[in-house]
Amino acid sequence: MERHRESRWGKARVAGLGIVGALAAAALVAGNAAPATAQATYEIEPREPEYLYERTCGYCHGHNIAPIIRGRQLPAAVTAAIVRSGMGAMPAFKPTEITDQELQALTAWLEASEADPEEHGA
Repeated sequence: MERHRESRWGKARVAGLGIVGALAAAALVAGNAAPATAQATYEIEPREPEYLYERTCGYCHGHNIAPIIRGRQLPAAVTAAIVRSGMGAMPAFKPTEITDQELQALTAWLEASEADPEEHGA
């Protein structure tokens, strides 16, 4: 009976080595292919400032977590610097999260925005 167990496990090991060998061969073939690049080859449509505010900024600003920023005529350059570097509990937002083009439009929109009576600040 012990002999039967050994032969069954022996077959499983041989099958496993076959899979490992096939994967190794595939890796060697892939290694000769041209390297992949991380550069995107397409343009992404910029999101509207209102959408970004609602989905990103408004999650905290205007909901008793962070100060109200709409209707305060905050300078766009100051807001952009805070968005990129963060401040206090606010995280920095990378260009992969909010593009430079989106940030420029968002900060201009915030600077010109009127206060929203529905919002409440911390």
